[in-house]
Amino acid sequence: MDDHPAEADEQRPENWPIGRLLGVASRSVERSWAQALEQRGLTHAGLIVLHFLDAGITSQTELARLARVEAQTMSRTIDRLEREGLVARSPYPGDRRRHVLSITAAGREAFAGAKDLERDVFPAVSDPEALRTALVQIVAALGDRS
Repeated sequence: MDDHPAEADEQRPENWPIGRLLGVASRSVERSWAQALEQRGLTHAGLIVLHFLDAGITSQTELARLARVEAQTMSRTIDRLEREGLVARSPYPGDRRRHVLSITAAGREAFAGAKDLERDVFPAVSDPEALRTALVQIVAALGDRS
């Protein structure tokens, strides 16, 4: 028998503050997500790049802005994806210093293989659209602060 029922009650997730819930959920999901991507030879950053390239974004500067990372970080991610044959760089017409980025056939295959990961990796929730809406609201509200 528990000598401190109120204390035990406080340890139940339904009684945690939202910040703690988000932190624990975020770390748990991120760990599972990273492991699943690693099994497919991808990283979270690499998947973001493949997503944007698949959507038609071809500028490294624009990729960095959309991914909310520094240009140097994006450059390292693209270098890795290029070495792995998932992304190609070609000269930008009229400017030798710039490149046009594109997703390769292998990159499209890797991206397609990762699309079902959310369903396979993340635990089911009773209202996934409500969760998505709430997360989008949080990201949008805090996005201007970062």
